[in-house]
Amino acid sequence: MTQKRQLPPAGRSALKAGVVGNWVDNLHVFLPALALIPALPTLAGPGAHLGSGAMVVVAMLLGRPVGGLVFGRLSDRLGRTVTTRWAIAGTALCTGLIAVMPGYEVLGIWTMVFLLMLRFIGGVFVAGEYSAAIPLAMEWSPANRRSTASGAILSMAPWAQGSVAFGTAGLLAFLGTDTYAQWGWRVLFGAAALASVGMFIYYWRHVVDQHVPTKSAAEPLMNLLTGSYARRFWSAFVMMTGLWLLTQVTVLILPSQLIGAGLMEGHAAIIMGVASVFQALFMVVAGVLADVWGRRRLLVTWGVIALFGGPLLYTIIISGPGATAMYFLAAGLQISTVAAYGPVAAYLSELFPASLRSAGYGSAYSISLVLPALYPFYLPAVQQIVGEQPAIIGMLLIGAVLLIAGAMLGPRLAPSTVQAPLEEVATISSNTTGAHIPQTIVRSQ
Repeated sequence: MTQKRQLPPAGRSALKAGVVGNWVDNLHVFLPALALIPALPTLAGPGAHLGSGAMVVVAMLLGRPVGGLVFGRLSDRLGRTVTTRWAIAGTALCTGLIAVMPGYEVLGIWTMVFLLMLRFIGGVFVAGEYSAAIPLAMEWSPANRRSTASGAILSMAPWAQGSVAFGTAGLLAFLGTDTYAQWGWRVLFGAAALASVGMFIYYWRHVVDQHVPTKSAAEPLMNLLTGSYARRFWSAFVMMTGLWLLTQVTVLILPSQLIGAGLMEGHAAIIMGVASVFQALFMVVAGVLADVWGRRRLLVTWGVIALFGGPLLYTIIISGPGATAMYFLAAGLQISTVAAYGPVAAYLSELFPASLRSAGYGSAYSISLVLPALYPFYLPAVQQIVGEQPAIIGMLLIGAVLLIAGAMLGPRLAPSTVQAPLEEVATISSNTTGAHIPQTIVRSQ
């Protein structure tokens, strides 16, 4: 019978920091997608349009692959907590500078140039945070609830989306559009920067590494691409590319589609906020189910749901069913697609040993973001060929297929496997399915 161990204080601190820290990280991610859109004329000039907001979002997304690779490597060599602290400090600085940056009337076009630069650099630091802090939380997590912890941590992304959405809608209602565009949006950016400062202090005082790394123990990065962990890396890359494509549609493209359909910016923000709450709840459900069913079964099942449910729900949304129905439809769209992230933190951590875990996690999670993040460049061209909405629905279909294919190509990671110690799971031979680990290993827990 599996023995349950009480986590030491350091382990509980690392898990708490992983949960709250991921919420803070994602505040920085979602601020431009929701909070900045009403202020674009002030920042980008009177001729600004929704495409300018997309460019600001893309700037951070393109910085994240760099951060995942660089900070992931540093985390494996220098330690998770010290890397996390440096990444948090950089994120706070970038967002704080945006909060006090002069507008278009002072700097002209340079306002957008500086904004894009700061968002790109901020993306590098944000990727550094999750490449170090989330694997650390997984290393401290109880083996039989690792995916449950993953669901709790990654569900903070939609909670952050909801926080920004409701904060934006509240300030728009309280201040009015003009005042919000002048300075109201700065309140949200300043609050996110201060939240990161708080997380820096918490990591400094309470969080330590689960094991002490050594520079010589870190494996060569080529082991990810062509070595013993290549199949795991590339299967994760395919799977994450699919998830990111689903994310671009349901989180970034959908708000502009709602506004383009005639909804007020504040109303669209509230709809996205409500949808994100349901997404967060079901991400936890997905994490729990992955501990019961195993990783592959959960991911493939959710991919099939996304394949059929995503396009159907999106088609109904763009048909204009009415504002009330939008709440349920947007929630259903996010549940059926991106709630599949629930077990991802556990799954990616289980693919790689400690000597390569942060680099593998950060690279698979972030490099896979590049092609989906470039959708503002290729999506309009595709839309001219097949039509505006068929092109977006095509993104949903391709994302779901890649999610299923990546999960099928990766190890099975059945329940009996993932209840073993994390290092045992990670060092299963790459040519096995990962279906089973001897029960003597499980009982040793």
